[in-house]
Amino acid sequence: MRLVFAGTPAAAVPSLERLAAGPHQIVGVVTRPDAPLGRKRVLTPSPVAAAAERLGLPVVKAARLDEEATAAIDALEPDLGVIVAYGGLVRRPLLSLPQHGWINLHFSALPAWRGAAPVQHSIIAGDDELAASVFQLVPELDAGDVFAMHRRRADETLTAGAALELLAEEGAEVLAGVVDAIADGTAHAEPQSGEPTFAPKLGLDDGRLDWMRDAREVLARFRGVTPEPGAWSTVGGERLKVLEARAADVTAGPPAPLAPGELRPERRRVLVGTAGDPIELVRVQPAGKSPMSAADWGRGLPADVRALG
Repeated sequence: MRLVFAGTPAAAVPSLERLAAGPHQIVGVVTRPDAPLGRKRVLTPSPVAAAAERLGLPVVKAARLDEEATAAIDALEPDLGVIVAYGGLVRRPLLSLPQHGWINLHFSALPAWRGAAPVQHSIIAGDDELAASVFQLVPELDAGDVFAMHRRRADETLTAGAALELLAEEGAEVLAGVVDAIADGTAHAEPQSGEPTFAPKLGLDDGRLDWMRDAREVLARFRGVTPEPGAWSTVGGERLKVLEARAADVTAGPPAPLAPGELRPERRRVLVGTAGDPIELVRVQPAGKSPMSAADWGRGLPADVRALG
């Protein structure tokens, strides 16, 4: 088949590479325009644009799939559209332009966690499983019939970023299998079953850690918002980024109780109280400073600063 692929972030690259290595022809890659990155705000191609260039594939850069983008895609005469985290909606008439419509790789067990941040919300909620689904794109958000689904047990050591990397690789294989099945006429999709939940894009406020929660909930929030939008708390009225955290080591016996948010800098670690057991800060970034070990940060704290907000 003639495929048009739409995607933008690094999570979409494994799918593009897998399809490019298969028997079908990718006639065009649609991605969002170059974006300013870093302190110098240098315009940088998206990870998908960079991968497409490396693979020698033609690229269409579009901030949204409007009339101009639709005309460009129509000129490619695709049999099937494949979308993985493009960052924009596919509306009619583009939705029905390819002969087989569009399919989408989505990183959840649909209808759970429809929306922009499924892995993050799943981890924050403490789900036992993570998943990737391939479904037929329809006008309603992430509501189409599902061709295939891959599940993996949730790992409480993985951040959302690390979990998404794994699902992106595993989901690419599932996606390629569905594309092959559509090509040979054996594909079958089932309607979604169950009550949907939703996963809107996370903002800065979603990264704030609530020390009144128990340790498991605090760590689930930390992992779910890492690396984006990032976990944080406040100390002395300034924001402290929490780059790495874990359950406190209790092999030598449980630590003495700490009130929620109470800090206990020790020689080689910093503990923070929650509504249950304390957690250990491993790496942090104070406002205006570079990332550092939490132990080094704790040693430099003023004597009157002993709590996180």
